[in-house]
Amino acid sequence: MAAQTHPPYRRIADEIARRIADGTLAPGDRVPSTRRIAREWGVALATATKALTALRLEGLVEARPRVGTVVAARDRAASTEHRAPTTRRTPSTALPDRDLSRERIVRAAVDLADAEGLAAVSMRSVAARLGVAAMSPYRHVTSKDDLVLLMADAAFGEETYPAPPPEGWRARLELGARTLWTIYRRHPWLAQVGSLTRPLMLPSLMVHAEWALSALDGHGLAPETMLDLHVLFYSYIQGIAVHLEREAQAEAATGLSEDQWMDRQALAFQTITASTRYPVFTRLTSSFADGYELDLDALFAFGLTPLLDGIALLIADLPSGRAPS
Repeated sequence: MAAQTHPPYRRIADEIARRIADGTLAPGDRVPSTRRIAREWGVALATATKALTALRLEGLVEARPRVGTVVAARDRAASTEHRAPTTRRTPSTALPDRDLSRERIVRAAVDLADAEGLAAVSMRSVAARLGVAAMSPYRHVTSKDDLVLLMADAAFGEETYPAPPPEGWRARLELGARTLWTIYRRHPWLAQVGSLTRPLMLPSLMVHAEWALSALDGHGLAPETMLDLHVLFYSYIQGIAVHLEREAQAEAATGLSEDQWMDRQALAFQTITASTRYPVFTRLTSSFADGYELDLDALFAFGLTPLLDGIALLIADLPSGRAPS
């Protein structure tokens, strides 16, 4: 009966701790994500984040970039087990505000989004991750919307370009594309932030824009054409990258991996290919011995070549930048 008086996050943390103690979750194993905890325990994402933060502060789990939250090594976990209970810091025990800074808040939010997705980020969940009072981050960041912009600016600022640049506009654009893809790959949530019609006015993002526009400059293209090409170039990269996070969201929502989901579509796929309405699709898909595998990295690399080829034709055929009549 006493256990039922514990708050929901503590009950969840205790259950995961039990799995770690009995070996169900071994060192290095991924623990349930905030999305999975929210779904399985029927709690809010903030509560799920608070549970993982409690385990992290107790040394039982640790966050690993691009992996998620995993069970900590035995020596680290053991070192915390022998502490007096009063020395354990729970998410409700605030650190001094002097230990907080905007940079620390943004870094914690980026780490949280990398591990759990952008939907897991809130001012409260970031405070829980840092082990501070729920309202403390507001002393440095006014709102979640402002926090997301700061996160995006920090992420785009992680990569820079060489000076002097490589020779030729094509080499410069290709480097710009691969640099942005690297950033989106590192932070899958980033492609969800902003839209083409409402571009982000971020200094770090403008570095990438300036790089691409400088590559297009000086070839006789009209200003409108240059901006159109830049928007198309950027939207190509972002348009593929947006599916990195969407796949993670779909897996969290359904509990199925991409392969498992495709296996469940077998009957619908057979119905389509058995029909005579889609002969080209049927012929193409039947030509694959092991099926067609959609790899976003490979798709990005493949599509970049014809995109640059098209820009090359435009530069060669329209040196003045005037569109054909």
